[in-house]
Amino acid sequence: MTTASSSLPLSVHTSLSEMTREIEGYFEQKGVRPTANRVLVLRALRAEEHPVTLTDLELTLSPMDKSSIFRVLTLFLEQDIVHAFEDGRGLLNYELCGSRGPCDRRDEHIHFYCESCRQSFCMEDLTLPEMELPEGFTPHSISFVIKGECPRCRRQHDRD
Repeated sequence: MTTASSSLPLSVHTSLSEMTREIEGYFEQKGVRPTANRVLVLRALRAEEHPVTLTDLELTLSPMDKSSIFRVLTLFLEQDIVHAFEDGRGLLNYELCGSRGPCDRRDEHIHFYCESCRQSFCMEDLTLPEMELPEGFTPHSISFVIKGECPRCRRQHDRD
């Protein structure tokens, strides 16, 4: 399983200026102007090991306000920088697209939502089932979420 931080096609650099140049080049390739808020949101998403909600990002990026983060995420969705899925609670989870071009079928994968710790996990090694829709239906995205308990929470409950 790759994490959100490793799915972004940017390499890890020790130099902040190199990272900034690479992020600016990535934004340029996606047709996005690299504002301070956009860079901060991208860095926050890269640092996460799991898909995150708007509320998660709001806590991480305080004092940036929720509406600013939401505007950046909306732009990132439109420009195929992130993709989102509903986790079964009615909350959108965001994660970085792994491809340099548009998000594609490789970016759509199964997610697991732990009902105990409320974390979402990417199950990239599990393949999505192939489905053939009836004539006239055109899919734009696929969301497949399995709910249950993650290994860490399962071990915790076994000890209790």
